[in-house]
Amino acid sequence: MADDKAQLHLNNLSDPIELPIHKGTAGPDVIDVRGLVQAGYFTYDPGFVSTAACESKITYIDGEKGILLHRGYPIGQLAADSDYLETCYLLLNGELPNKEQKDEFVNTVKNHTMVNEQISDFFTGFRRDAHPMAIMCGVVGALSAFYHDSLDITLERHREISAFRLIAKMPTLAAMCYKYSIGQPFVYPKNDLDFAENFLHMMFSTPCADTPISPVVAKAMDRIFILHADHEQNASTSTVRLAGSTGANPFACIAAGIAALWGPAHGGANEAVLDMLDEIGDISRIPEYIEKAKDKSDPFLLMGFGHRVYKNFDPRATVMRESCHEVLKELGITDPQLELAMKLEEIALKDPYFIEKKLFPNVDFYSGIILKAIGIPTSMFTVIFALARTAGWISHWQEMISNSYKIGRPRQLYTGYEARDFTPLDKRD
Repeated sequence: MADDKAQLHLNNLSDPIELPIHKGTAGPDVIDVRGLVQAGYFTYDPGFVSTAACESKITYIDGEKGILLHRGYPIGQLAADSDYLETCYLLLNGELPNKEQKDEFVNTVKNHTMVNEQISDFFTGFRRDAHPMAIMCGVVGALSAFYHDSLDITLERHREISAFRLIAKMPTLAAMCYKYSIGQPFVYPKNDLDFAENFLHMMFSTPCADTPISPVVAKAMDRIFILHADHEQNASTSTVRLAGSTGANPFACIAAGIAALWGPAHGGANEAVLDMLDEIGDISRIPEYIEKAKDKSDPFLLMGFGHRVYKNFDPRATVMRESCHEVLKELGITDPQLELAMKLEEIALKDPYFIEKKLFPNVDFYSGIILKAIGIPTSMFTVIFALARTAGWISHWQEMISNSYKIGRPRQLYTGYEARDFTPLDKRD
């Protein structure tokens, strides 16, 4: 039921149109514009920046205050005191698990980490130099051909099994994408390892020898997963919801989300950070590029600073900064690019211009540096983003399917020709 009503007065209507106003738990009030259709109108909102397309209880963001909550819990607390699989449980179920519930959840995920052996054959159809995201789109979509035993989305149990399968198998598939690109054999998961350790094991071990996994690196990897697990109604999540509104199976919906995430304006930000560092090239050139970033007529952008949503600071960045410095100290890497990144951070955080504009380093700045330090190539960055975001995608899909929903059908402002007659080819000028 609406909490209040708004009145819209139009010149060609004698009576105003009454529109319900809904109040959420937090955030701005929302005007329900569905009644406009009866009066022959609908809204125009390119990019849907002023439109709530759904009701959700999963994630809340206040960009002005730098707030990100998952089911009410601040992201900083989850990243500091929780782990990725516990966060997955929270996103899916709405509450934190007790010990018995968490153990059962973790064990169930571990029981689903392997993929059907025939999926390995899919990879041979791709070129070795194919972008890992191209492979992920195809392979994740193909999962429905292997796990069609639980694709009745009207059944809660089927939806639950699909969620477990996706969360569990994404690290395996992501590591397979990497191994295929470098010509190494696939490495099977080891279920005695935790989620992040298992992923790093599949990435860097070989059938000949296991690569030791640093607890510091594993912790940083787990934090990257937590900090990217969900981010409300962004482009890829909205894509998953829109695809899901057709009744498509969950594997197809997540594949659609991966495709949307692949766009450089969405999931490629941490990769863009390293590209920017390559362009700067040397610590001595930082002041030059700081000035270029301040010059509005210069096309150069300081990637990894500021955020479209967060107008104050990115609440994920504080935790990620801590992990970034821990990883660099642990690995003791001498890398000119990483040294450049740390110097850029130091200078930008002290520069009055960036302080005044609140252009602080965001999560992409630090996660890109961590992934580079670990030894993960930039082509894999967005794949890891997709791996982490699967928890959020499948939670939003579950939420939508579990409630009444309509197939998505955005409208348009048509500015093309009016109706006109067809002219045969021999009579055209």
